[in-house]
Amino acid sequence: MASDHEGINEPVSDPEAAKADVVLVGAGIMSATLGALLRQVEPDWSITLVERLDGAAAESSDSRNNAGTGHAGLCELNYTPERPDGSIDISRAVEVNEQFQVTRQFWAYAVENGLLPDVRGFLNAIPHASFVHGAANVDYLKRRHDALIDHPLFGSMEFIADQDEFARRLPLMAAERDFSEPVALGWAPDGTDVDFGALSRQLIGYTAKRGMTTLFGHEVVNLSQQSDRSWTVSIVNRRTGGKRKLTAKFVFLGAGGGAVPLLQKSGIPEAKGFGGFPIGGAFLRTDRPAVTAHHRAKVYTTPAPGAPPMAGGHLDARVINGKSWLLFGPFTRWSPKFLKQGAFTDLPLSIRPNNLASTVTVGLTQIPLVRYLIGQLLQSDSDRARALREFAPSAVGSDWDLDAAGQRVQVIRRATGKGGVLEFGTAVLSASDGTIAALLGASPGASTAVPAMIDVMQRCFSHRYRGWLPKLTEMVPSLGTELSREPALFEEVWSWGTKALKLDRPASSVPTAAKSVESATGTTNPTAVSA
Repeated sequence: MASDHEGINEPVSDPEAAKADVVLVGAGIMSATLGALLRQVEPDWSITLVERLDGAAAESSDSRNNAGTGHAGLCELNYTPERPDGSIDISRAVEVNEQFQVTRQFWAYAVENGLLPDVRGFLNAIPHASFVHGAANVDYLKRRHDALIDHPLFGSMEFIADQDEFARRLPLMAAERDFSEPVALGWAPDGTDVDFGALSRQLIGYTAKRGMTTLFGHEVVNLSQQSDRSWTVSIVNRRTGGKRKLTAKFVFLGAGGGAVPLLQKSGIPEAKGFGGFPIGGAFLRTDRPAVTAHHRAKVYTTPAPGAPPMAGGHLDARVINGKSWLLFGPFTRWSPKFLKQGAFTDLPLSIRPNNLASTVTVGLTQIPLVRYLIGQLLQSDSDRARALREFAPSAVGSDWDLDAAGQRVQVIRRATGKGGVLEFGTAVLSASDGTIAALLGASPGASTAVPAMIDVMQRCFSHRYRGWLPKLTEMVPSLGTELSREPALFEEVWSWGTKALKLDRPASSVPTAAKSVESATGTTNPTAVSA
């Protein structure tokens, strides 16, 4: 049973160290969310946030380091695999959607109660779509639609196989397309685009104004647990070299890939045999109005053979700082760094005697992934432009720039009978005594920040959690309920969230449906304009 941290404000063992009830390591979306949640339920706790960079959300949560998709299982085809009998397994899509509904409700509460003062600064309504071509894939997409449409969480989805309707919805993708091969869309009108960097900064700003100490430009270099179960956190000022220590009853590692070496330094048994494999990414981006005006959706397709699940290509409409962008990718890159602004020694230094076997096993069993990575690394600019034109045949390469995205560290862990497995997804790891926890992994990641952090709170503060439930339920009315089993409650919280988050109003910088229709009917030719 996890600790309830009774006596959290009592003296700790190192008298020379400054005291904090909670230390958050990393200033990304996870720490930002956990800090805001804890401030709601324990307004008197002292919280210190430590970030190695000079600003908040400058790594994986930054708007340029991710696709900004509000992952809800609407368009990601890897969440709806085909079973051997031809039926479609929607369980993962339902699970991700349920998680996003929890996040969405907290955001609505946060907007109404001043935690998030600028909703349009981080959240915009953007349709999500699945795109396939070829008769077999069109058949799969139709069966996927049929499996989802009667589910309460997916009732607004559409299946589109008509060429004219395709062109009306996605004029950039229709221009110069050879429609002799069948194409189809799974269209979800209620998708969202999220600037997780702006969201993180708003949440951190709110919590800092209510007493949280922020140490930017400071790096946690070591963790050691004391006899009273408190943690001594050793910190270095990266600008001056100055050193300091903090003691805390609870530490959260929300440092992305940087959490891996810190978990290992913590020495907790739960980290034994645990490792990480970094996979980076890059996107083609454009902000040219003549191009961005003709695409208003996040459009996903299936991953290439041998590619990791999150590597399915997608063409995304983005809104960043009020400006419209298009993003295409991801193109996989590889580096031994665990952070975009990390060190080349991150991966080799993470290999320890206790995780060597699991790491080697993963290396031997992931040959298709290795081949895929090599192929991606060998891509030229023309190769990437060719991949883009599979989505948008009229695309002009000079309109787009290649931009490196963030690093994601996939979890390597021991598995009985297998030595080790490589996991793609988001994972929470916590010590049995509830004094330290970490969030690792990749997609759906940031979209599930709220349920993931509530999970951390329940695991690590088990005896306090019951007392927190009334406040948590005020913030997330459906907490503990599967909305897919309560359609009336889903409609209630969905309508409330839509109004509170202003998702019933299009963003001014996003092209309107009228422009899309105009383009599809030939009034404006996106090919001619972009060339």
